[in-house]
Formats: sequence, C-alpha cells, structure tokens
Amino acid sequence: MSDGPGRKPTVSDDEILEIFRNSTDPVLTAPEISDLISISRRGTLDRLKNLEEDGILQSKKVGGRRAVWWYPEHTSTSKSNREIS
Repeated sequence: MSDGPGRKPTVSDDEILEIFRNSTDPVLTAPEISDLISISRRGTLDRLKNLEEDGILQSKKVGGRRAVWWYPEHTSTSKSNREIS
C-alpha cells in the first residue's frame, strides 16, 4: 500500500489478508471485513481498493454499488512465492 495523506493504518495489510486466509467463504464484502477489524466501512473499502491496485486482491461488482473481494493466492491451487509486505 502506498504511503499517502491521512492517518497511519491501525490494521496492517497482512491482518486484512489473514481474514481472507481464515475465511471458509471464498469471497467477502467490505462490510464483512469491517465488522472484523477496527476500521470504518469506508476506510475498509479504501484499504481493499488499495490492495487491489497493488495486485494483491481482486474484486467483482455484484449489483449496484456492491462488490465482493477475494485473495487469489489463497483461493488458487498454485500459490506464488511472492512476498506480501
């Protein structure tokens, strides 16, 4: 995630990715993730978008303004050796 204006994140990207790793559901919504971490829904959405821009997460619109998010390395049978920082 790029360093930009605003407050320093209180939850790391790896903590967000850990939610995906531990989930039995292959896709999650921003509100679902927000309920599990100490970030507002808007802040969670911003973080998910940043992770997608960095090529770590993927998303798909599922109606209106709703989207689902997934962690391809977690759902893929062939994981890469790329480190996530």
